[in-house]
Amino acid sequence: MSIHPVLADVTERIATRSAASRSAYLERVLMATLDGPARGELGCANFAHGAAACDPEEKLQLRGAQRPNIAIVNAYNDMLSAHQPYGRYPTQLKRAVREAGGVAQVAGGVPAMCDGITQGRAGMELSLLSRDVIAMSTAIALSHDMFDGALLLGICDKIVPGLLIGALSFGQLPVALVPAGPMASGLPNREKSLVRRRHAAGEVGIEELRDAEAASYHSAGTCTFYGTANSNQLVVEAMGLHVPGAAFVNPGTPERDALTAAAARAVTERTALGEHFTPIAEVVDEKAIVNGVVALLATGGSTNHTMHLPAIAAAAGIALTWDDFDELSAIVPLLARIYPNGAADVNHFHAAGGTRYLIGELLDAGLLHEDVTTVVGDGLDAYRAGAPAVTGDPEVLRPAADPFAPDGGIRVLEGPLGRAVTKVSALTPERRRVTAPARVFDSQAAFLAAFDRDELNRDLVAVVRFQGPRANGMPELHKLTPALGVLQDRGHHVALVTDGRMSGASGTIPAAIHCTPEAAGGGPLSRIKDDDMIVLDTEAGTLDVLGVDLSTRPPALPTVDPDTVTGTGRELFAGLRSLIGAADAGASVFAAPRAEEPAWA
Repeated sequence: MSIHPVLADVTERIATRSAASRSAYLERVLMATLDGPARGELGCANFAHGAAACDPEEKLQLRGAQRPNIAIVNAYNDMLSAHQPYGRYPTQLKRAVREAGGVAQVAGGVPAMCDGITQGRAGMELSLLSRDVIAMSTAIALSHDMFDGALLLGICDKIVPGLLIGALSFGQLPVALVPAGPMASGLPNREKSLVRRRHAAGEVGIEELRDAEAASYHSAGTCTFYGTANSNQLVVEAMGLHVPGAAFVNPGTPERDALTAAAARAVTERTALGEHFTPIAEVVDEKAIVNGVVALLATGGSTNHTMHLPAIAAAAGIALTWDDFDELSAIVPLLARIYPNGAADVNHFHAAGGTRYLIGELLDAGLLHEDVTTVVGDGLDAYRAGAPAVTGDPEVLRPAADPFAPDGGIRVLEGPLGRAVTKVSALTPERRRVTAPARVFDSQAAFLAAFDRDELNRDLVAVVRFQGPRANGMPELHKLTPALGVLQDRGHHVALVTDGRMSGASGTIPAAIHCTPEAAGGGPLSRIKDDDMIVLDTEAGTLDVLGVDLSTRPPALPTVDPDTVTGTGRELFAGLRSLIGAADAGASVFAAPRAEEPAWA
């Protein structure tokens, strides 16, 4: 089937907009592509250091520069349930690489923090910034000129984007992401959410809440709701950076072990020493980026990717904008209902046909580029192989001809309050437009304190500002969701407007998030006052304030100077906060190609 004309137009505009920066990136990759392994140019002492711990046979293979050496970059720790299985992976991968005719070394580790643990805590202010730290750590791991390819071990929120950004600086290497899979289903997500709301409303005690959370997050593997971690897995598979079908197979199963070995073989077979050289610079191009956006939209995925995908694209010299998301969202149907957009978890999605069925439906509808390069070769068609002819559960996964909604789940809002993104896939029609007076807070804690004092039992738009990248690292404000849900359940018209994030679990409350320019830079939210009438309209794509000329008001200042924030390591990140870019450019400390500056910049 032919490509949808809007998909073609958006892809072409991205390519035109990115022509200079993409060309410069590919030129750098070409200059780094040598005739033979880079380690062949190492001095004798340099190479001896790099191979000292290898066994004698591996030393000879590497010294002869005839066998590929594959780097393993590992985000393992055994505190993150999703990453605990990675403790066993180096041994598995080394065996598989050896069987494929290569050698593998653990090149380095990268930090991996858990947003689920740091929600509402000071550590959450390091979360988004950790992505760029991970990118730099990946670059350090690959900087030794010892490697011909790389296997990236990471799953969760900032970790996959960080690994990719770092690896794209080594665009001459073939690279694959190696997931570990989700934990088995525990307490259903909606039951967990109900207990959270009942606790927020004072109806159940702390022990019942603890029991519910422990029954939800109960074993090794990724959390099963469709947040940023699982959005990562689906998006990178649609971009051709996994081996087909790898995203949602449970840990510790024979199928998972086979997929892990397949990733090792794929990279080993695609180094410059073989016949099928496939560097990551060829895999991550404009079409792959668009495929990632489409997969995200078709499943109502994490809003965090409105920052991560532009940052990943920028690392490959590609300028992806929020307008691209918005235009694609208008034509991409919603094909999946996974919590928080539905009752199912990712295991149910996988059982219903999963990524293979989804990719097949989108290909047939002309909504994905099939003619791409992937880690297993040419064409995305391999990623639909083995898909069922019909969905295994139409309440979880539907064909493109009978979607849950005709358009995607993420939209852009624009108006006097700046630009923001919103997720509508979990909103009922009557909640897609909210007009209510503002109640302004300078922190998540201040909002929750007001809720506990029963000051918010009315219609309101909660404006939570000074939560942007430069202010405090842009923490997720997930702790707001139960309280806002209680107010909504009481029949009040409520919404959230913030320059912070609401995580991959956002969507059940009307929310304008990632507002830019941020309040700490004098953006419009710094001029909002209590009782200003705000209109958040997800249908019209507007974010307005009625009867107020914000330009006549001086901006409020943050109650806490970002340069004075200490504790939990936050003082170490002050330099990064001062360098970080705007949310719509990826909220990155690395320079991003942009078509033009917004009018308010």
